Amino acid sequence: MTIVPFSPDLAPAFSALNRAWIEQLFAIEPADLKVLEHPGSAIITPGGAIFFALDAGVPVGTAAGIAVDSTTVELAKMAVDPVFRGQGVGLALGQSVIDWARETYRAEMVFLLTNSRLAGAIRLYERLGFVHRPLPAHTDYARADVYMELSLAHANH
Repeated sequence: MTIVPFSPDLAPAFSALNRAWIEQLFAIEPADLKVLEHPGSAIITPGGAIFFALDAGVPVGTAAGIAVDSTTVELAKMAVDPVFRGQGVGLALGQSVIDWARETYRAEMVFLLTNSRLAGAIRLYERLGFVHRPLPAHTDYARADVYMELSLAHANH
């Protein structure tokens, strides 16, 4: 298993991996389409990053770090092929986004939005150090009912 950064040839895998879990449990929303259809222009060009987990060269997982402002990154669009869940793929991808946010982007905080039905994902985020915070009044996702943050401010000094 290797973790690699985004390249245009991996864009279809970014969309497919995320569509699989979203469509299984929820509905694709306009905010999903924006990043899934054009990950390069929607995430990479504005300063974000996307990582992929490859198994024998095949993408089996992905996660994005979306640049929100100069100090804030959103961990978003994390997806792992069901066959590879429980093998540390999500942990490695989440850590890759956190490391990028801390060391390359120099963010002070990473946040994420998720859904309370995704208990396994929430446990993973807690293992990565995220803490539960009140849900903001407005989010881009109707399905979002859990908000978590990871402070990086102390790590930048």
